Amino acid sequence: MTTTKPHAEPARLPDNREALLVLHRAARHRRDAAPLESEERASAAEEVGRIEVHIARIERAMDPPLV
Repeated sequence: MTTTKPHAEPARLPDNREALLVLHRAARHRRDAAPLESEERASAAEEVGRIEVHIARIERAMDPPLV
């Protein structure tokens, strides 16, 4: 029988692209340093994805868009 931990609400991400890039770099480092198939790696990978989506939203809203 496996027990699941309740997921905490993700922290609100900043609306500043430069600050997001700093967070992205740190999350990638945590992901890359974590053992394969570990909860830490999965959590960091999920955070990387959340940050990338937020960066994409900001870049699309720029005038002109970066994408």
